[in-house]
Amino acid sequence: MDRLDNTIRPYAWGSTTAIPHLLGVEPSGEPQAEMWMGAHPGAPSRTARGTLAEVIDADPERELGAGTVAKFGPRLPFLLKILAAGAPLSLQVHPDLRQAEEGYADEERRGVPVDAPHRNYKDANHKPELICALTEFDGLCGFRAPDEAADLLAALDVDSLKPYVDLLRARPQEAALREVLTALLTADPEEMAHTVGEAAAACARLGGDHAPYAGIAHHYPGDPGVLAAMLLNHVRLQPGEALFLGAGIPHAYLSGLGVEIMANSDNVLRCGLTPKHVDVPELLRIVRFEARDAGVLRPEAAPDGEEVYETPIDEFRLSRYVLPEGAPAHDLTLHTPQILLCTAGSVRAGEQELTPGQSVFVPAGEKAEVLGAGTVFRATVVV
Repeated sequence: MDRLDNTIRPYAWGSTTAIPHLLGVEPSGEPQAEMWMGAHPGAPSRTARGTLAEVIDADPERELGAGTVAKFGPRLPFLLKILAAGAPLSLQVHPDLRQAEEGYADEERRGVPVDAPHRNYKDANHKPELICALTEFDGLCGFRAPDEAADLLAALDVDSLKPYVDLLRARPQEAALREVLTALLTADPEEMAHTVGEAAAACARLGGDHAPYAGIAHHYPGDPGVLAAMLLNHVRLQPGEALFLGAGIPHAYLSGLGVEIMANSDNVLRCGLTPKHVDVPELLRIVRFEARDAGVLRPEAAPDGEEVYETPIDEFRLSRYVLPEGAPAHDLTLHTPQILLCTAGSVRAGEQELTPGQSVFVPAGEKAEVLGAGTVFRATVVV
């Protein structure tokens, strides 16, 4: 069992206080957005045996188990994070596996440098995600019904928005959502910036259901993504609740602290709320224009105390144990690799004492018992 020393990424949207508060350290004043746990080449966790990527590369079957290697290859197929949003992240979607493979192959054929700012596909993998709230957590997930989006926009009483309202009310669901998002992202930038400014002022004046969009506009003035965000479901997760973000589902995280897990990929297509490249034609090919509920997940309790966040993919499986004072040790031994993360209290995992924000890697088949009073998240795979 390897204690992990993890990199904190200082992205500009990160909170300056949430991760330091979790770790019990003084804030540095700089944004701390994500703490990465895993073997992602961008920032692999460090262990006493070397980086986790080096440890796995040295003996994949021993570390991951034969079943994991057979199914996913000689690599850890997920990345676990603590994510702390102090400002909205970009509005984005992820491709499915076939789209990622085709898009990556196409850009490779065309010789687009992998680090080019206009490159869409950094790899050939899909990027399903799950975010579980540790604090109250605000986000956007999936399209609203077009008539609900029309009502939200109409209440702003902005003349230049009326054509979008009419489209949302007159066209079938998929066509309405596609046409309005396309129009927002391809409009004249100067005219759109003016419309967004009027809409933001109206959102601030109205408050209530409109208040989140005033906050978004504060961070991204004039960005058409502010209006695109109004087409989506706004959701406020309570601690322990989660969202699963599958392929083609537009989403954005707005604020809060959570545990995030995802398949190892960097493939992101952006819809707005970003200074980065927005490839509108490719985005429109990937987005699933279907109204849906945000789909808040609550964990399913198993008899042994494990609470599982069920998802339809195999690259990761996230669960948690909430351990009361005086509870007997829980045997967490599996034939798959695990990362165990403490988020509250104090627990012992094997010989390792874990406090909030600390984590360990457990090789496949390694004995893993946890004991103490606190909350432990378990990340593994399905084989």
